[in-house]
Amino acid sequence: MLYAVLCYASEDAISSWTREQDDRVMTDLLAIQQKYAKAGKLGPVARLLPTTAATTLRKAKGETLVLDGPFAETKEQLLGFYTVECDDLEQAVAFARELSDANPSGGCYEIRPVGVLNPVAPTI
Repeated sequence: MLYAVLCYASEDAISSWTREQDDRVMTDLLAIQQKYAKAGKLGPVARLLPTTAATTLRKAKGETLVLDGPFAETKEQLLGFYTVECDDLEQAVAFARELSDANPSGGCYEIRPVGVLNPVAPTI
């Protein structure tokens, strides 16, 4: 089963890290990624830019509005995601636990089974 592991944390906490702290965390996370990639279990991985770079489309009363920034005000923001092939939910939880152990941000990891993965956009 393919799982998406969504990484949430406070952008303020992450952006307060020094370059050295960020590099150390990214190095630790890369070691985990490489382990799963070598096993053929790791799919796309992305670290998102801050929500200040976001644009939100919202449909209201039949009209689509384009808004700068995120729509929701939350304590934690979606910072990135992993896709990982696991035999079951327990393996996906173990993967997320490894990520959590390597990341001092205190955020959370949401694990969801992937229903459809379209690796290449269809040609129209």
